[in-house]
Parts: sequence; C-alpha cells; structure tokens
Amino acid sequence: MDAREWLVINALPGMGAARIAQLVARSPQWPQGWLAALPSAAANALRLWLAQPQRSPLQQVVEETEAWLGKAPRRHLLHRDHPAWPALLNQLPDPPVVLWAQGDLQALEGPGLAMVGTRKPTAEGSGHAQAFARELASRGWCIVSGMALGVDGVAQRAALAAGGHSIAVLGCGVDVIYPARHRELHEQLSTQPGGLLLSEHPPGTVARPAFFPRRNRIVTGLSLGTLVVEATEKSGSLVSARLALEQGRELFALPGSLHNVQARGCLQLLRNGATLVRHVEDILAELQHWAPHYWPMLTPSEAAPAEKASPAAPAPMSPTPSAQTDPAQTDSAQTEPPDRLLHALGPSPTPIDWLVQSTGLSVSECQQRLLMLELEGQVAQRAGGWVRLTAAW
Repeated sequence: MDAREWLVINALPGMGAARIAQLVARSPQWPQGWLAALPSAAANALRLWLAQPQRSPLQQVVEETEAWLGKAPRRHLLHRDHPAWPALLNQLPDPPVVLWAQGDLQALEGPGLAMVGTRKPTAEGSGHAQAFARELASRGWCIVSGMALGVDGVAQRAALAAGGHSIAVLGCGVDVIYPARHRELHEQLSTQPGGLLLSEHPPGTVARPAFFPRRNRIVTGLSLGTLVVEATEKSGSLVSARLALEQGRELFALPGSLHNVQARGCLQLLRNGATLVRHVEDILAELQHWAPHYWPMLTPSEAAPAEKASPAAPAPMSPTPSAQTDPAQTDSAQTEPPDRLLHALGPSPTPIDWLVQSTGLSVSECQQRLLMLELEGQVAQRAGGWVRLTAAW
C-alpha cells in the first residue's frame, strides 16, 4: 500500500489505531480485503473514495498532506510500507497508522532510549539528564522524548549538542511549537542533522491534553528502554514507565535523595522492580540482547567504554572553565549573582568540584559563598558534598 492509501485508512470514520492494527494483522488485500473486513460505515467511506475521490471527504486529508510535503524539504509521511518505518512500533497493540515526520530520518536507524522526567527538575536532575544523554548519544544511541519542559528538553538538547540523534514525539502537529518556550529546540530538531520530529496528528493540529498520554506510547514504543531521570509520585513520566513495561521494554530509573520530592517517583519505580542506574553501563548491560539487531557498537566487545560516565559528577549546563582562566572570565565570575551557587544545589549532596564546573566560580569563591549560605541556614555540608536546606515534608 502507498502513502495515499494509508492516509485514507487512518482517516476512516469509526476506526482507531487498535482496531486498524487488528485488521492489519489479518493481512487483507488492497482494496477488496479491506472492504470486506471493515465495518459498514468505514467500508462505505472507502468505497466512495476509491470510486469518486473528489466527492469523498477523505480526499481532503490526502491533498492537504501532499501539499504540506511539497512545501519544504525534510518532510515525510511514514507508514508500515515506508522504508524508514520503525519496526518496533509494529509490536504495539495500537501503533500509529501513519506518522508525519519533519527532520532527519537517519535518527530512526539506530537504537533508541526514551528519557523522561519531571518538568521542574532539580539542578542535580538536569545535570544527570544532560550527562546521560550526551554519553548515550556519543555512543550512537538516539534519545527519544516528548520535547516537554524540564528533563525532556535538557536531554534532547544534550544529545544534539553531542552530535548525536534525538527524536521528539509531539502531542500536536509537527509544525506546531509546543511548548512555546521550546521554539529553538523545535527548530534544531527540524533542521539539524540527527534531529527528528514525529506526530500521529496532521500538521496544524493544536496540542490537547488528551493527546499527550497517547503520544507517550510512541515515545516508549520507539525505544528499547525508558530511563526515568526524576519524577514525583504523580508525574506523567510514570505513565511512560507503565507503558514501557506493558510493551515489554526495559525500565530504568535513577535513584535520588529521600528528601527530594522530585525523586519520589523514581524511588517508587525502583521499589517496584525498575533497574537502578548508576552509570551508562548499567543501561547497556541490560540491553545487550538487542545488539544483533543494530550496528556493531552495541556488541559486547565494542560496548565496553574506556571510562564510566558517573552521574554523581554530571557535566555542567554551561561551558566548563579552563584550568587557566583569563582575567576577563574571573571578573565575570566575580560579578555573577550570588544565588547562582544556591540554585545549583539540591537535596542530594553535590561535590564542590561539580559546583565549580557548573557555576564557573573558582574553588575559593565557592567555599566563601558556601560558608555564608551555611551561616544563613540555607545550605549544609553532608557526606558527599553540599545540600540545599528545604522545608521538611
């Protein structure tokens, strides 16, 4: 079947992804097998389009998509018979019938890992998301997420910055920028090598609350596993975690402090059997059985890295200052707002060397500021580093 025919099947009245998947499993011949298997309303609609397409409302969907495809490069319509269609989606009970795509289809060629989490991560959580995404992307993994605020956006930016691949599955049309604050990220995913936007909704479709839980099944369905970086007990990320397990995919979670509200969801997942992740190797070890299906970098002999990427010391969100800082950089660091250091701290102990990297301050400046904050009762030193004091919960 070609793209026009799959578009029409997707737009038939009274149908849905799960019902269409059930019909696809019977391998009906086009078009007579479909006409015989479809409910009467859908069969009549298809019969009209086949006989007189210009009189059928289904033709509008076809023409609008064809017009969208022709207006700009890097636009695609994916379906089961498209060479770039991700076969992993066929394992779902309700895979999308078609996917509108904008960007680099090579992002679909390698292994994918979903990275999800809270929209309001701590500084530590953001650092972990960045460190894991960058390390995985540098090894050829595609970071799959939903382009949401927080962990999603941090991970996808880090993957692209590392020269890797990242796929965003949207709960709106691929041409709709949501959230609006991610306009730049949307542009990067659309135009930068390795970036790709996907949606099961036609271009121009605005975001709706009901669309987001549905798109999560595609995020996890494209991925061999899902890593939950930080999540509250009622986070939407736990929906993705449940979907990953239902789809037979691996579920990973980063541990966090008992005093970190944003980590309670991860702790709950770990208690329920999710794989605890300390570094990238923990993920790769659990996914080695997928190695034969992908490129050589996933084989045991080549997956072993020279060094482990420790989440205890994630790379900073801003450039790391060099060992020999010039006077201009020193002056800039001295004039930065004093609360920058406080912002970098969370409920989990953070080593001072990471604070130096993430803030751009010198060791002596960090120590002086930490002393002042400790006297003010805002921070405290614990085993493993410094923590920001918060109200008891």
